Amino acid sequence: MNLKRVVITGIGALTPIGNTLPEYWEGLKAGKSGAAPITRFDASLFKTRFACELKGFDPSKFMDRKESRKLDPSTQYALVAADEAIRDSGLALDTINHDRVGVIWGSGIGGLLTFQEEVKAFAKGDGTPRFNPFFIPKMIPDISAGHISIKYGFRGPNYAVVSACATSTHAIYDAYTHLRLGKADVFVTGGSEAAVCEAGVGGFNAMKALSERNDSPETASRPYDKDRDGFVLGEGAGALILEEYEHAKARGAKIYAEILGGGMSADAYHITAPHPEGAGITKVMQYALDDAGLKPSDIDYVNTHGTSTPLGDLGEIKAIQQVFGEHTSKLNISSTKSMTGHLLGAAGAIEVIACLLAIKEGIVPPTINHFTDDEGLDPSLNLTFNKAQKRTVNVALSNTFGFGGHNASIIIKKHS
Repeated sequence: MNLKRVVITGIGALTPIGNTLPEYWEGLKAGKSGAAPITRFDASLFKTRFACELKGFDPSKFMDRKESRKLDPSTQYALVAADEAIRDSGLALDTINHDRVGVIWGSGIGGLLTFQEEVKAFAKGDGTPRFNPFFIPKMIPDISAGHISIKYGFRGPNYAVVSACATSTHAIYDAYTHLRLGKADVFVTGGSEAAVCEAGVGGFNAMKALSERNDSPETASRPYDKDRDGFVLGEGAGALILEEYEHAKARGAKIYAEILGGGMSADAYHITAPHPEGAGITKVMQYALDDAGLKPSDIDYVNTHGTSTPLGDLGEIKAIQQVFGEHTSKLNISSTKSMTGHLLGAAGAIEVIACLLAIKEGIVPPTINHFTDDEGLDPSLNLTFNKAQKRTVNVALSNTFGFGGHNASIIIKKHS
């Protein structure tokens, strides 16, 4: 079958280190930490009292108050990032074929705050079932894809992907697959998450997944550091416009990069712990290379899942060494979660965007907060510690992995 080429023509980002794409990129280059004490609720009794919250986000700047009250923050974030990406793409909304524009969007959890608040209100009541009529539409993870399509009238394939922290990478790969099969001309894809609330922080605390470095939040996310003690919860959204190449070329679109392939696998091992030998991760990167028709030596930069957990970080590096062999020492490797925290279902989208900007600008964003070497890591690895590095990046690979053993990788290449 003659598969079509797929390019990225628009991007949008709403992150803890910048509420717009330019701000996000400046934050990445500067090695800015988005972690700080939680302001959203009283976290004084929680084991973890900090997170990577959005800074100064005001939904009234993007939608009227009546509309925003009908939307969980995860959907508000989705609409804001999607709008930036659509505007960035230069799509002529009045002339494109709306039947050929789809939306595949993801959230690892969906409307967690909405669910929490509705249940709390019911529990405080007299037992009479009084619930907001928007409770279910605000909560369900697929609703962001629906709202994006309704806002712009996009009538192509429309659905949600849910695979925990691999969610938005899976969404991007699904959109890519539809496009190369000729099922649409354009896709809006990505992910959003808004889990910084009592239920989110408390739930991850109960799993012992979060850092408890309350005395120094800004240095708490420290992937590959010997003293890492868990991830830092983040929130926000990342959006990409994927487009069939000939469609983009015909309208004179600017092209950030081309998607060459991707991979998906399962650890089939444990609900939360990674496979100790990185077996599923090894396979997903090899699948991505095979799908793209590339050799390991073709990759310049790997944006890792790198959450800052003791087991996860080492397992991923072990897998990278297995796949890339001698070329591993020639890679730039970094975890941008050291700056943004972990955006769960939105992580893959903002990290693919980091890869796009690394390709565009020739700058690899750093892994910040490295203080003490981990003797379990090969010292010859270039983990881009603490400062961004200038480098020509032609091809980049982005990894994301989720609870349940879900693994996903995407490979993108500089357009030429």
